Amino acid sequence: MKLFFREYGDPGKPPMVILHGLFGSSDNWMPQAKLWSAHYHIYAVDQRNHGQSPHSDDFDYTFMVSDLAEFIDDHQIKDPVVLGHSMGGKTAMNFALTHPDKLSKLIVADIAPRAYNLEHYVIVEGLNAIPIDTITSRNEADAALASHVPEPDVRQFLLKNLQRKAEGGFSWKINLPVVTAKLANVGLDLHRSGTFDKPTLFIRGARSSYIRDTDFAHIKEVFPQATIETMDTGHWIQAEKPQEFVAIVENWLDGQ
Repeated sequence: MKLFFREYGDPGKPPMVILHGLFGSSDNWMPQAKLWSAHYHIYAVDQRNHGQSPHSDDFDYTFMVSDLAEFIDDHQIKDPVVLGHSMGGKTAMNFALTHPDKLSKLIVADIAPRAYNLEHYVIVEGLNAIPIDTITSRNEADAALASHVPEPDVRQFLLKNLQRKAEGGFSWKINLPVVTAKLANVGLDLHRSGTFDKPTLFIRGARSSYIRDTDFAHIKEVFPQATIETMDTGHWIQAEKPQEFVAIVENWLDGQ
């Protein structure tokens, strides 16, 4: 699959590929990408069924890893840093174990190498409750979503998946029917065994349950060179404290 991407920085600089999480897209990473572009050539990618990338009935980490490998080969990207948040972090971990020769360093934001009982079913219910064929404004969509997702900032993030149609009305950027049907695939454990023995950084939110203290030993088993940093945030660490997140990544990369 040919993925949509946004590009920042000088092609002569070291490459970095960024993968968003579930319900996200490449444009969520614009502020961070612009800051990193002073030192890195950034590729912010839309994963399949998200953003402006193609839709497909196939939706699991095997396909997302294959998409990333194809993207790196197509663009002749040599030894990139691969960074992923949440679902993107699980894609990145699977990719590192499958294609360790295709990246130099791995950065994983608030996801561990294990299976999850996802908390996103209520979000999917809320998105499906929006009468997409009849709403006339984003405010109407927000009102419909509010009964399922009470947090205004989370609703604002989710509603970035709405797009206006040329003929009027709205449609989804995200492939909502497939994401709904195959949501359980996002919570699966790594599909590859083995280890990735290159520099790896895990960044977790102290107020998030996605990476627990009890995950540290297994992280070190699978990623022997892993460093683990903690930020005083919830799950969306890069959005809650973007400057701190950027600084942690840059300081770690500078030390490698």
